[in-house]
Amino acid sequence: MTSFDILFSDIAPKSLWVGIGCQRGVSKLAIERAIESVFAEYDLDLATIAGLATVDRKANEVGLLECCRESGWFLKIYRPERLNSVAVTYPSQSISALVGTASVAEAAALSAAQMDILLVPKQKFRLDAESGYVTVAIA
Repeated sequence: MTSFDILFSDIAPKSLWVGIGCQRGVSKLAIERAIESVFAEYDLDLATIAGLATVDRKANEVGLLECCRESGWFLKIYRPERLNSVAVTYPSQSISALVGTASVAEAAALSAAQMDILLVPKQKFRLDAESGYVTVAIA
């Protein structure tokens, strides 16, 4: 790491929004590891995260709230109707039946970033066989 890298990470703009979809009761650790994994895979800097975004039915998920609180990230919550108005690459009818929108992670990331193009399309992550799935998309 050069002195430029250190300086840049200290002033890196917090411009990336991470859309999160998750199964009920997923842990803070699973969410953190999912985000870390995707950021590492796509060579992105965690310091550039402005916040997380999700559907309103996930607004009370303890793991999600703890993750935001401990990381200092904002949390944006969207109603299914808003997320349904966003064009996404990989809509899911099975998710739509559960939460009322065909996209959580991708549509939430795009909505929060106020963009039309994803930096990273949805990626599924599971910490272990006992933990629930976390879906991450980045805009």
